[in-house]
Amino acid sequence: MQNVLDTLRARGFVKQTVYEDELYELLGKESVPFYIGFDPTADSLHVGHFMQLIIMKHMQDAGHKPIVLIGGGTAMVGDPSGRTDMRAMLSKETIAYHVECFKKQMGRFIRFEGENAAVVVNNADWLLDLNYVDFLRDIGVYFSVNKMLTAECFKTRMERGLSFLEFNYMLMQAYDFLVLHQRYGCSLELGGDDQWSNILAGADLIRRKEHHPAYAVTTALLTTSEGKKMGKTQKGAVWLDENKTSPYEFYQYWRNTADADVEKCFRLLTFLPLEEIAELCKYRDERINAAKERLAFELTKLVHGEEKAAKAQSEARGAFSGNEGTMPEVSLPKEAETVVQALTMTGLCKSNGEARRLVEQGGVSINGERVENAMDGLPAGDFTLFKGKKVRVHVVREK
Repeated sequence: MQNVLDTLRARGFVKQTVYEDELYELLGKESVPFYIGFDPTADSLHVGHFMQLIIMKHMQDAGHKPIVLIGGGTAMVGDPSGRTDMRAMLSKETIAYHVECFKKQMGRFIRFEGENAAVVVNNADWLLDLNYVDFLRDIGVYFSVNKMLTAECFKTRMERGLSFLEFNYMLMQAYDFLVLHQRYGCSLELGGDDQWSNILAGADLIRRKEHHPAYAVTTALLTTSEGKKMGKTQKGAVWLDENKTSPYEFYQYWRNTADADVEKCFRLLTFLPLEEIAELCKYRDERINAAKERLAFELTKLVHGEEKAAKAQSEARGAFSGNEGTMPEVSLPKEAETVVQALTMTGLCKSNGEARRLVEQGGVSINGERVENAMDGLPAGDFTLFKGKKVRVHVVREK
């Protein structure tokens, strides 16, 4: 069987590693317990987590054991990585509810039973009862403040002020790795590249304190060819929970992937063979649309199942291709007030400028009545929104 590190490299996941040759040898000869951390800051995972779920499945399918670390303890402090503000602190009850939601969604990607079954752990179990003096003596002694201050994860916070609360985050994440090593034999942490400093700190702590090998791998963040993070729309994050982002909206998000990003999304977010992906994406003209449809279908199937993916595809074709199909239903935030907002938030237009031009050209109707002004108000209840004669969606107001 191919070494999983070769698979991850070939598909474009690997950004940084440490002790790479040692890790490669280890992954090729035995089952390696590894972990990825998730902050339970919402009651659903979102597209930003998608790639980590895919990596866990690649690793588990190759015979390695996933440890899903829920940051119930660290979420009560807040991770400063990549932020210019301080994260809100959550209650224990809220975090516990979020953990249960995560488990259900992760079950579509990884196995929690059978050989090398995944386990879910919550770092609140060991962080909340720490004795502060003991922690400083046992763990703090291995950290240099001068070195910590050079870490990328703190740079964006230094100008506005980094609280001591947040400064401790690196020590706690490193301690997580140590605890998982002691309890489960975990020797590898994976995560997004914005976590490199924290992940490296954990591997270094294990090597210095336990004198055992430990490894770190970070992955490129899921960004567009323009460097923007994927998974955001005008309505906010693209969630994996269908009650927050419907299967149709999820499908449409991926159907609208920019041409330059289609192949990367196939490699990182699906399990299609690389040869098939290359064949799907070899054209850069209108034929790329067939690849976008396939991408949207495959990802919606992964998250919501084949039946809902097929329904979303039928709705999309009915709305955007002029083919017969069920009129898609999309939700609209209650704060949306104008036609231009309705057009962009439903995905019928990609920008406010496009929406205004479409209205000026007489191409927009609501409930069969042509719209004259892009800034016109919207009906109070549900309505049907038309783009030209063939593209239409049933818009449902959020309560």
